[in-house]
Amino acid sequence: MADATDPNNAQGAGVSHPRSRVGVVASFDFDRDRELWRWAPETASLFIARTDPVTFSDNFELVSSLNRPGCVDRPTREVCAIGSQVVTYLCTACSFVGGAAGERTLRKAMRAAGAPQALTSAGSVVAALRALEARRIAVVHPYEPPVGRRLHEYLTGEGLEVLSLTDLGLGSVHEIYDVSYEQVTAAVRAGVHPRAEAVFISCTALPTYDLIAPLEEELGKPVVTVNQATIWAALGAVGERAVGPRQQLLTV
Repeated sequence: MADATDPNNAQGAGVSHPRSRVGVVASFDFDRDRELWRWAPETASLFIARTDPVTFSDNFELVSSLNRPGCVDRPTREVCAIGSQVVTYLCTACSFVGGAAGERTLRKAMRAAGAPQALTSAGSVVAALRALEARRIAVVHPYEPPVGRRLHEYLTGEGLEVLSLTDLGLGSVHEIYDVSYEQVTAAVRAGVHPRAEAVFISCTALPTYDLIAPLEEELGKPVVTVNQATIWAALGAVGERAVGPRQQLLTV
């Protein structure tokens, strides 16, 4: 567990104790904690707990293992023990690889473990795109082909039209931790479709916070990222608003 407070996130001295508590269940290998905090207002705290490690030989085996309901039980109980008012499973492929039924099962497991409200990254992305009234989308992701196909199936199953599906061309799942802003930007530019009403960048491991506003200005359409949508939805569930300069999702 980590991050009961983040002194570097303070935007002023007016709030001594955040009123809202958001529980985040992250995969054991998640390393973008600081990016999450950048969306959090000073009135909210993020409590982060990670799943137990799993063994895997490829991306599909990794996310399939983390799609099991038992993975979220212990970390959900941990963040609920310190008063989380909502719990979200921050792992994109882990929450879409089992389809809509698998996503619902994960939320049910979190509620059974004590979550007053339960969300997932995959569900939050769909909610964000619907809030933006974006049905036709261009998708950028770092996954190997079997996981990319599951992503396409999940999004189309939720009523979205995927006009393009662009991967980052990584040779190994381990390369994702070294992906740069420049690589993400290049993939978005290569994969954007002229008829797309929004661009969706999938995977919690990709760095995106500082790219969103410039890409939205350049492309003339919303850019939704997983960490952004996940925290936006979780904060909204407890009556808070995410913070981020000129990010279109945060205005709806």
